[in-house]
Amino acid sequence: MRHAPYALVALAACLPAQAAARDASIDIAPGTVAESAIAIARQTGTSIVVSDPVLAQRPAPRIRGRMSARQAVRRLAESVDAKAVAIGNSSWRLEQQPRRAVRFARTARRPEPLPRPAAKSPPPPPAPMEEIVVVASKRDTRLEELPAQVSIVDGEELALGGIGGTEKITQRIATVSSTYLGSGRNKLFIRGIADSSFTGPTQATVGQYLGDMRLSYNAPDPDLRLSDLERVEVLEGPQGTLYGAGSLGGIIRLVPNMPELDRRDFRATVGGALTQHGAGSLDASATANVPLAAEKAALRITLDAASEGGYIDKPLLGSSDVNRTSIVAGRAIARLELAPQWTVDVIGLAQSTHASDSQYAAREGKRYVSTARVREGSDADYLHGQLVLSGQIGALGLRSTTGLARQELEERYDATMPDAEDRVFIQRNETRMFAHETRVWLPLDERRFGWLAGLSLIDNRTQLNRSLERENQRSATTGVLNTITEATLYGEGSYRLRDGLIATLGARFTHARLGGSAEDVPLALLVERAATTASRDQSAILPSASLLASLGPKTSLYARYQEGFRPGGLAIEGEFVRRFRDDHARTLEVGARHGRAGIDSFDLALNLSYTRWSDIQADFIDDLGLPSTANIGDGRVWTISASGGAFLTDDLRLTGGATLNRSEIDEPVLLAFSRITHVPNIAEFSGRLGLEYARYLGSGLDLDGRLWASYIGKSRLGIGPELGDLQGDYLDSGLLVRVGNERVGGTLSITNLADSEGNRFALGTPFAVMREQVTPLRPRTIRLGVDFSF
Repeated sequence: MRHAPYALVALAACLPAQAAARDASIDIAPGTVAESAIAIARQTGTSIVVSDPVLAQRPAPRIRGRMSARQAVRRLAESVDAKAVAIGNSSWRLEQQPRRAVRFARTARRPEPLPRPAAKSPPPPPAPMEEIVVVASKRDTRLEELPAQVSIVDGEELALGGIGGTEKITQRIATVSSTYLGSGRNKLFIRGIADSSFTGPTQATVGQYLGDMRLSYNAPDPDLRLSDLERVEVLEGPQGTLYGAGSLGGIIRLVPNMPELDRRDFRATVGGALTQHGAGSLDASATANVPLAAEKAALRITLDAASEGGYIDKPLLGSSDVNRTSIVAGRAIARLELAPQWTVDVIGLAQSTHASDSQYAAREGKRYVSTARVREGSDADYLHGQLVLSGQIGALGLRSTTGLARQELEERYDATMPDAEDRVFIQRNETRMFAHETRVWLPLDERRFGWLAGLSLIDNRTQLNRSLERENQRSATTGVLNTITEATLYGEGSYRLRDGLIATLGARFTHARLGGSAEDVPLALLVERAATTASRDQSAILPSASLLASLGPKTSLYARYQEGFRPGGLAIEGEFVRRFRDDHARTLEVGARHGRAGIDSFDLALNLSYTRWSDIQADFIDDLGLPSTANIGDGRVWTISASGGAFLTDDLRLTGGATLNRSEIDEPVLLAFSRITHVPNIAEFSGRLGLEYARYLGSGLDLDGRLWASYIGKSRLGIGPELGDLQGDYLDSGLLVRVGNERVGGTLSITNLADSEGNRFALGTPFAVMREQVTPLRPRTIRLGVDFSF
């Protein structure tokens, strides 16, 4: 290679957008520029051209560490006093720096120029295509061999424009939706599987995970800050075989960046924002990676803080911009390498969210004005810790995760009745969960057979207490305690019937013991309902089956059957506590996938699913005006979803996604007077379009831009006549521009470009469902920020 021709092209697998942006562990040995360029191209899946024969033979130092392809190419260029010129999304040309004296390492000897060869040597062969492995498959399944609808959002993409929470996911994936009570209080939905608007004893229909451990069992979305993540994976449809209870609609998995054993790194972002019709905001985030021992241990720490300005006025209290929200969060991960391919990770996370007041307004009247006469708001605290052992035994993978989570949420609602004294309803939900999972798997890879086997244990305790407050007097109302201990065995196997055809079968057996009690009720009622709250056992078998056919290297078709369930529990109705049964979802889906998002010039994913949902658990308003839970009937849900993108030019990519939902519910006598016969909180149609632009400006600066718009269609608030209000039917939009390099950059972002009010959620307090409430979008907000790393 030291006598390579003067024209060198280092070609590699077509991974344009993500290869350039995603960090990877890179280790390039000292050599010539030509050798280093070929090695970088092969390790990052990019294309590098070195056209100058003198530059091609120039000595280059070792390049080692975790970095993006862009960083690696620039580091190579800087080390040999050359210039990296972007000629595509993942293609560069190395050129001599004009009119500058060439600098070399003191020990390097400048080689003599080689004579021009008579004929060019062929370029080096393409490197093998880098694989996208879906971690949420639990057995390192390649994306092209996964028979399911999956969306992957890169962590760096989520961090652009400042660290945010779950809303950044809902803005990017059309099939993910949410209620909008406020940060730390919301429920998430995927596809058309939604149950209710309130935070109660029911388990969510979406499973949320940090790494291998779920965030909670039957508590709301903690709205964790999406900082320092490798990526977010969203698996659509029931995931009962692999993830058990609470994954009827799908799962959302946060994959954090893990500590690097051989690299010291620090990154930070700071930003300030102004909101039209509201108050200003501030945010900051910092991440540090610190090796603790020579390539044996490391610590990675992330800290986040945000103060989001309010925009809701309460004239009856004489206050404006009341709904300021403050968030403080931290995460620490320590990694110890026990032996080659064996590691122990200790993960700790804490987040505290304080909402000074509510974010809803009156439907009629001035914009962003609430007629409530009391202060509302919420406080949410979340703690999470886990210990993870992972390693390899030959070709087998092993991973064992043990952890604890605690979540506390206190909500305050205006409960003032017409022509009555001011009254506040206070609800406190406290959840504690212990979870353990150990699994062993053999990846399918190029084998004919791959498999997965695991066991999991969960012990969860949720206590819901309620009270009413008048002036300085507080009186307790009926509360409820739910407990569950769940033991599970599960397995899945895939068999390659022939090249391009894979069949998969799986099953999960779960046995659960449920218990609980009524809280804050008279002794006589407690004795009378003792049989209702007695412990009981439930078991469930959740089978799955799929067939995937590859029509080519970029195109596949699949069919899949999967089941999911949620265990029953105890719910409050009036002054009593009663049971509600478990519900069960069975989904059949077919889909097609072509290309890789952000990688190939064109990509498209289509999915059609049908779900039969039995004994649906949902919330309604009881006779006392309080939210309660019941099995409201059987339902059917049809969903069509599509997502894709295309590079219009080398620098410009168009993205889009849409989902269409239709549902029917057969309601029982309990709610026979209601005309609402479809799943609540899910719009019949939602769609998103976006433009992504990336270009090298010169002088070591890159320009990255994002422009997007999403439409959320009409939906109903809930089940029953009191919850029949319409919501949705609005357009949201945003713009983001960043100029900089891998070391420092400045960002400008604008959200809600049209300053649309909209109605994200037709609820603020359940005691005023007849007042026609709206939850508007945050008004137009302009943010300026800076990010830097060293």
